[in-house]
Amino acid sequence: MADDITPAAVYEFIPKFGQLRDEVLFGDVWEGPELSKRDRSLITVAALTALYRTDELRGHMQRALANGVTEDELKGLITHLAFYAGWPNAVNAGRVAIEVFGDNDNGSAS
Repeated sequence: MADDITPAAVYEFIPKFGQLRDEVLFGDVWEGPELSKRDRSLITVAALTALYRTDELRGHMQRALANGVTEDELKGLITHLAFYAGWPNAVNAGRVAIEVFGDNDNGSAS
């Protein structure tokens, strides 16, 4: 049952949580001058891969592509992390990447 509950439903159920996400995480942290959004995306995808956070990884891979990270760079990140975060975590990230790249209509998911 819990797998059917979307993040949007959680943010609606706990409005403060959504406010903190919007104002602090994406409004302040992601806008900080210390790192580019591209670098933040690479770091976030790496952390989510290492932690096996499939649902969040999907959205952040999409964000990474929008922030200028290439598909080849994400593939390289996944390969690199296989040796540091574990093979199963990297295989899971590869599955997510196939799905995300397929959503970009580039034919990578065949």
